[in-house]
Amino acid sequence: MKTRITELFKIKYPIILPGMSWISVPELVAAVCNAGGIGYLATGPLSPEQTRASIRKIRELTDKPFGVGATLIMPGARENAEIALQEKVPVINISLGKGEDIIKRVHAYGGKVITTVTTLQHALAEEKAGADALQVTGHEAAAHGSLVTTFVLVPAIVDAVKIPVVAIGGIGDGRGMAAALALGAEGIGMGTRLSMSRESPVNRKTLDAQIEGGIEDTIYSNRFDGLNCRVLKTPAAEKAIRRGRNLPKGLIASFAIAKSLDLSWIGLATSILSGKGKEKSDSAPAPAGAKKKKKSMMQGLLQGPKMGMNLAHMAAAYVAIQKATQEGDLDNGVQLVGQVQGIIHDLPPVDAIIKRTVKEAQEIGKKINLKMK
Repeated sequence: MKTRITELFKIKYPIILPGMSWISVPELVAAVCNAGGIGYLATGPLSPEQTRASIRKIRELTDKPFGVGATLIMPGARENAEIALQEKVPVINISLGKGEDIIKRVHAYGGKVITTVTTLQHALAEEKAGADALQVTGHEAAAHGSLVTTFVLVPAIVDAVKIPVVAIGGIGDGRGMAAALALGAEGIGMGTRLSMSRESPVNRKTLDAQIEGGIEDTIYSNRFDGLNCRVLKTPAAEKAIRRGRNLPKGLIASFAIAKSLDLSWIGLATSILSGKGKEKSDSAPAPAGAKKKKKSMMQGLLQGPKMGMNLAHMAAAYVAIQKATQEGDLDNGVQLVGQVQGIIHDLPPVDAIIKRTVKEAQEIGKKINLKMK
């Protein structure tokens, strides 16, 4: 199967494992790469030292191209991206932040950049910034999908950009792959499907809950981690969403995050308070006149504390996700999952998932090749 995505990333099949925290670990990433797709290492929970060790572990497990995810809104993300750049990772996936500097440096050593987008405006901006491809995440997806469904968002962006598009959200088999390709995508992401595999590190209790869950057993809300986010519907998830922002709990959780990222708590706080405010002011048009300049500076300063509150919200979610994913604790934890869980009923090896997905998509392609009069 050949598309611009297979040619860009030098892979056999245009199938991607997105970078999902505590899920897209070296073993699962390598399994996807060895099966002909490409996986992204999730660096969100990792310190720079852990990121470097994980990249080298992937290289021990596969000689195929692989990627690293950089969720730039998160503390420590740019430090981890720096490690990926030093290691000359073949593909870097940028999300939730501006990464023109990263794009230039990746291109300097011959690597590729795919940026995750959820809106048409963002897609156009990332193409202009130099991204090689776009990962378009629709409403059905786990975690931070668009307000717009995959079936509408993908063709809208395909029509507007010249670079190749990967569709994510609601795709779990060859039917979804065939549909995405028909919409103009040149690759697919299957986060929920590949996380529900034999090689997945997700706790078996959580996997069993996902297999039992139907297509309606998810919740999409901005009250869990501060962004629009889709999670498995459980009493704990419903409680977390009813509660919304919980600054005391988020503050406590921030100490756990600082420890896992090998940062001092002050270092974490500095990253939270300064990073996003700077990014916001850097991206704003230059104001004309002293009053406008002063107003712009004030907005930049205020953005830091506001972002700090949002990230405290995300800190509580961070701990809840880890509990569900690693410990199988769905009484206190919350699992990120897509609506496609409702059509997944088994936990086969990654290789089997990818091969049957491609085979089914190819068979559908032949079947629907109808001549229209």
